[in-house]
Amino acid sequence: MRVSVVQMNPGHVKADNIAQARTLIAGAIASDRPDIVSLPEIWTCLGGDRAAKFEQAEDLPPRGSNETGGPAYEFLRSVAREHRIHVHGGSIGERGGDRLFNTTVVFDPDGRELARYRKIHLFDIVTPDGQGYRESATYGAGEEIVTWQAGELKIGCAICYDVRFPELFLALRRAGAELIFLPAAFTLQTGKDHWETLIRARAIETQCWFAAPACWGRHLDGAKLEPRFTYGHSLICDPWGHVVAKVSDGTGWASARIDPAMTARVRRDMPVLEHRRLA
Repeated sequence: MRVSVVQMNPGHVKADNIAQARTLIAGAIASDRPDIVSLPEIWTCLGGDRAAKFEQAEDLPPRGSNETGGPAYEFLRSVAREHRIHVHGGSIGERGGDRLFNTTVVFDPDGRELARYRKIHLFDIVTPDGQGYRESATYGAGEEIVTWQAGELKIGCAICYDVRFPELFLALRRAGAELIFLPAAFTLQTGKDHWETLIRARAIETQCWFAAPACWGRHLDGAKLEPRFTYGHSLICDPWGHVVAKVSDGTGWASARIDPAMTARVRRDMPVLEHRRLA
């Protein structure tokens, strides 16, 4: 199973972001021929004010229906069908009454929705440079742990700030996950110190592969459209905690083969799940 993580520099205009995603996905497919391609967190509308976030968000079709979704939803579905691959859609803004949800959707090669995950942990923090973030002012929190199947591989869902809460990833491992997708828009301030360290720690703890597509660069945010910066450095990490593929600065992609035999070997030789005593 070959996986590609796509790194984007999205703004707050969804049509422009879809065009950027289309170009990058096409490049990854032509170059690396992945079985699964993945996008970052909130790649459809990163930045802008609250009104822009609601305007660019989408009403998702009922699960299991054949109804048509919004432009981003249908774009992801069309990529899966056209290229006969699985598409992990990072996350997009989902309308839910007076709140949005930060939501992952996944499609199989026939364009059927396989999974939908709403981000559980919301980013309400102050970064070391003094910038404040309050995701809960716009977004509601999800409640469900979500896994999905691609061939014989069980895959788990998480988003960005979730990575700081190891109990979620232990639950995914116990649900059978061997690979976990972690789309993100990590801030530059936190990312440069914590991004890779946290992912490698979660990979080592769970003995899972991690695929982490991220946003990178400058984004205009808030009512005054002040610049904020995301860290990028999208990566793929193996169950031993080694980073096996990475994107540096700028847009682009990275790809790696997920090896179930390695996962089985790591888990056999160090059976940490069997040794757990406190949780």
